[in-house]
Amino acid sequence: MFRNLRLYRLHSEWPQSEQALSQQLENLAFKPCGSLTERSAGWESPAEGNPLLARRVGGVDLIQLREQSRVLPVAAINEALDERMAEFEQRTQRKPGRKEKRELKDEIYAQLLPRSLLKSDRVQGFCIRSEITSETLIGVGSASQAQVDRFLDALRAALGSLNVTPLDFASPVSALLVNTYLGSGPRNLVVGRECKMVDAAGTGASVNWNDIDILDGSVRRHVRDGLKIDRLALSYGEVMSFVLDQQMVLRKIRISGDELSDDTEEEEPLARLDARLVLFAGTLSRLMLGLKQALGGYA
Repeated sequence: MFRNLRLYRLHSEWPQSEQALSQQLENLAFKPCGSLTERSAGWESPAEGNPLLARRVGGVDLIQLREQSRVLPVAAINEALDERMAEFEQRTQRKPGRKEKRELKDEIYAQLLPRSLLKSDRVQGFCIRSEITSETLIGVGSASQAQVDRFLDALRAALGSLNVTPLDFASPVSALLVNTYLGSGPRNLVVGRECKMVDAAGTGASVNWNDIDILDGSVRRHVRDGLKIDRLALSYGEVMSFVLDQQMVLRKIRISGDELSDDTEEEEPLARLDARLVLFAGTLSRLMLGLKQALGGYA
């Protein structure tokens, strides 16, 4: 369901019902790009066959932002501009000045834009009110900070206000990564086969280890010699695997049983979505509780 994830703590009010949340998201419902509009963004239904702009199951709200943009290659504009400049020079017997060149380019852009292709990106997010952690968390399914910021800005615009802070703990996540890698971390976290190490001096130097035994002594030596662990592949129990970095970004998330729900063709799409959402929310809540206990609570 979510391959990448950035998490935030919610400090403001949240709509009390699925219908109330959907109504507020209607304030910024998705509308396709107009013929002269470069970009458009808004909320659409995250569930196939469901008219509401939110899906609430077991205390979790799933929402989806759609971003649409017109694709107009720079090479196409430049080629058309070369032709226009040649026509201009032939007609006036002089080369166009800077202002005239800019006007020609704007004219070409306005003519080509309505005929350009449309491209859509969709980002899902959720709000989970967890009884396990006694916290309300907002999650955005992207590792890109810029994309997450656009998601939160759109949510803030729809709701009128949104007070969130990045999920942070009393002890740094970097300490958890090192301790777990060296064998003194929480028992339910198991090291996987991927790791990124960076120079502690901040030179930008880094080394990536992928699909190898990163617990081998020849690899561990680099940490003992001073390299910092920036990302580490982990498994939580036998139910969830992911790559965690120092900024608390989860990547390459896999949850046991989630893939099976995709293959259950007999179920209705909405039922499959609900099952995946419940499975994901319960697994994530237990992981967050484990991290909260291991890192001394939230900051």
